[in-house]
Amino acid sequence: MPWQRHLNMAIEESILKSSGSKIKHYNAGDVIFSEGGSPLYYYQIEVGEVKLNNYNEDGKEMIQRILTKGQSIGEFLLFMNKAYPVNAVALTECRVLRLSKSGFLMLMDEYPDAKMDLIKSLSDSMYFKFVMGQIFSTQNPATKLRALMDYLKSFQNDITPFSFQVPLTRQQMANLTGLRVETTIRTLKSMEKDEILKIHNRKILY
Repeated sequence: MPWQRHLNMAIEESILKSSGSKIKHYNAGDVIFSEGGSPLYYYQIEVGEVKLNNYNEDGKEMIQRILTKGQSIGEFLLFMNKAYPVNAVALTECRVLRLSKSGFLMLMDEYPDAKMDLIKSLSDSMYFKFVMGQIFSTQNPATKLRALMDYLKSFQNDITPFSFQVPLTRQQMANLTGLRVETTIRTLKSMEKDEILKIHNRKILY
């Protein structure tokens, strides 16, 4: 995703590989780990995109986050004795570095800089959760979508109007904000009329 390309990797790949991590390959739709499973590995994306999701009682998918190159997946649970609260599913073909929990904890002791990088990554995850909390606290569809796009655009150097191409599909935006896709499409068109965003060749410019 373009909005996250400048983010530092959670842990440098060279450190992971020297600590014994293995590359795992996943096709789009493959499950990396499932809700309720035990955290046994540290995962970091080398190539591709992964979504964290749940399903509500009606079977509707709720995407919690979309992760990409250099980002870790569910790493905070390696410090807790808790089961995964989400599923991790490959959105695209992925290569993921996987390191055993014991190897990960040893790495944390041996590489202070890597520990600091992971803390920064966890801080970003916490910030994202606060943003999502604000999104779900409002019932206004335009406010939800604007908060999501503000968060995505905050990673860009150029913050001028319409300089940012939203790297999500309408369905992904709906799943992230808890809206119906029809409501998302209708609201985006209304926001375009209000000159909050532009839609060009189906691409959303914010």
